[in-house]
Amino acid sequence: MKRMLASAISVSFLLTACGNDSEESVNKTEESSDEKQNNSNKQQSDSDEKKSNDEESKGMETVVNGLNTPWSIEKMDNTFYLTERPGKIVKIEGNQKTDQKVNLDEKIATAAEAGLLGFVLAPDFKESNEAYAYYTYEGNEGQFNRIVKLKLDGDSWEEEEVLLDKIPSGDFHHGGRLKIGPDDKLYATTGDAANDEIAQDKDSLGGKILRLNLDGSKPKDNAFSNSYVYSYGHRNPQGLVWPSDNKLYASEHGDLANDEINDIKKGENYGWPVIEGNEEKDGMVSPLFTSGADETWAPSGLAYHDGKIYSAALRGEAVLEFDTKNDKVKKVITDHGRIRDVMIEGETLYFISNNSDGRGNPSDNDDKLYKIPLNQLK
Repeated sequence: MKRMLASAISVSFLLTACGNDSEESVNKTEESSDEKQNNSNKQQSDSDEKKSNDEESKGMETVVNGLNTPWSIEKMDNTFYLTERPGKIVKIEGNQKTDQKVNLDEKIATAAEAGLLGFVLAPDFKESNEAYAYYTYEGNEGQFNRIVKLKLDGDSWEEEEVLLDKIPSGDFHHGGRLKIGPDDKLYATTGDAANDEIAQDKDSLGGKILRLNLDGSKPKDNAFSNSYVYSYGHRNPQGLVWPSDNKLYASEHGDLANDEINDIKKGENYGWPVIEGNEEKDGMVSPLFTSGADETWAPSGLAYHDGKIYSAALRGEAVLEFDTKNDKVKKVITDHGRIRDVMIEGETLYFISNNSDGRGNPSDNDDKLYKIPLNQLK
């Protein structure tokens, strides 16, 4: 069922741009450039202090700062593992941050939105030290995405095995989210690589949600015979979450606007580029929620709790709450810039900011991993 929510929240439409002030002469009525800088620094410091005080009053905590373009949150017991797009994994125990080297067989791509993206620990990680990763690379035959198995040795990860290669990549739209479903299969979101026609091509790996066995083979019960494709007609999906064994939700970036939260069913066609947002067509699935044509969220990582989907929002600069019972959406966290991923453990929500990705306006010590009790969300 399609739910139009274009007026539900107010969202920023413009990416933050930075520029140099024009050079002016200084007279008695003007501040010197040093005075202007000092005043600007003081205002920033006052703003940061106020935000810190406001966060503390709401129970929000900064777990760690100084991250570099973080993308995925994973957690095992009391230890976090965060991917950073330039090709590193950050291990966090308490407030202690350790940079872990990732030795990959191919060179990480530097295209917009590309890099070391999705990451998920193997179910037997404590015994195997293995995990799965999704990254964009530049090879002899061009730029592609691949899904690999990594193995942890000390504080270094080694690419151990390629599970799926040659996933389409381009200047934009790499997808990149990895999750292990309740069926113990590995799911991956892939973008259309800025070539929208491939989203409707079931023989292409681009513009899809893919489903793999953990050894990289094709599940026999996938939607199409001898295929990794689980659903198709996607533009740039970046979030996956299961509220139950038989329910899957995904987030998707629309074209300028028309962002979506979709109820994913095996073998279904989600319309891109034929339809998007509010549009309908026989044989194609319209979204559960959409920002509509006049607003944008740029939704990324997803989490779920008690009938509500929580989504990181990049251009929307928020954590969004989608109430599936009452058909409502609202911002529950703001004022932290671009948000890339969220996770919920128990009654606590964790999220990472993504202001250092070249499209944000980073503050001192950005980016950060935060946590807040769910009962403190506004």
